Amino acid sequence: MLYKTLGKPIFFRMDPEKAHHMVIDGLHTAGNIPGGRKLLSLMYGVPAYPELESKLWGITFANPVGLAAGLDKNAKAVPGFSNIGFGFMEVGTVTPKPQVGNELPRLFRLPEDEALINRMGFNNVGIEGMKRNLRNQGSRTIPLAINIGKNKTTPNEQAEDDYRKCIQGLYGYGDFFVVNISSPNTPDLRSLQHGDDLSRLLAAVKDEIGKQHAMFGGKEKPVLVKIAPDLEAHEVEYMVETIVRSGVSGVIASNTTIARDGLRHGNRKETGGLSGRPLTSRSTELIRTIYKSTGGKLPIIGSGGIFSAEDAYEKIRAGASLVEVYTALIYEGPGLLRQINRGLRDLLRKDGFKNVSEAIGSGHQGK
Repeated sequence: MLYKTLGKPIFFRMDPEKAHHMVIDGLHTAGNIPGGRKLLSLMYGVPAYPELESKLWGITFANPVGLAAGLDKNAKAVPGFSNIGFGFMEVGTVTPKPQVGNELPRLFRLPEDEALINRMGFNNVGIEGMKRNLRNQGSRTIPLAINIGKNKTTPNEQAEDDYRKCIQGLYGYGDFFVVNISSPNTPDLRSLQHGDDLSRLLAAVKDEIGKQHAMFGGKEKPVLVKIAPDLEAHEVEYMVETIVRSGVSGVIASNTTIARDGLRHGNRKETGGLSGRPLTSRSTELIRTIYKSTGGKLPIIGSGGIFSAEDAYEKIRAGASLVEVYTALIYEGPGLLRQINRGLRDLLRKDGFKNVSEAIGSGHQGK
């Protein structure tokens, strides 16, 4: 309520990217001052609901609601985000070398559509910058995924080298990794989702994960692929076959869309990736397709247009093991996490499920 009445009106009068940086800086500060983390937890933390705890890839998730990549690009505010109710979080996208991204302005609100359009272009501090940030924040309290990409100047033929460098530099800092080949804001990046390019890239990524695991020991860290929602049905089928064959641990469905169907706000003409409410059904349908085509054997993280417990539950019933939010957090504030988790618990009880893992894929006939 405090966010809706005080924070949001202030932020929404500001330039979107300036407001973004203010939030990250604020959470960074709050997470690093004495008592700051405890205060955040008291204000926004989510109680431990046994019904919502699950285990995937050997990692325990206190609840299934995570933070999508793109908000904390540089892992600057991990302690802050870790104490406002998330079950896990994704940082990045990080590239080997720092890069400034695309020209300003590059982030746009569409309030009537409950959406955002961004064309950030992987602006980030690079591997070394992210390592410094993570090194200085102490032990993690929630699972951390690191989203990795290639530099804009790296040709696709050499893309696997960039993904290898990210894994080499950050393997010891994340619990799992996400290969981003689906952002619409880096030229030609999405072409890596297809054919032999995808097979070669995933083979290289798995090879590098194996090499780092051999050096670090312990359990090999999972790697997921983040895919676009703008694929044709036959493209999804072929891509999923390639992903399964590669041996990666799962997929994130989905990234932002380049579609503009049904938008009302004047910013709809801006180029970039669209996120938020317009993506709700599109991403859920993609989850349903992937789950069905793999027989539920490939874990899915559902992302796109989750504004309520019902939205999250629909994605879980479609086949998602975990879900992520981003745009809804901008519009609804951190209280959203408590609302979604409480609502999920109620929906599970209503349908007779004792644990969220029982609901995964339950929307498919014959499940």
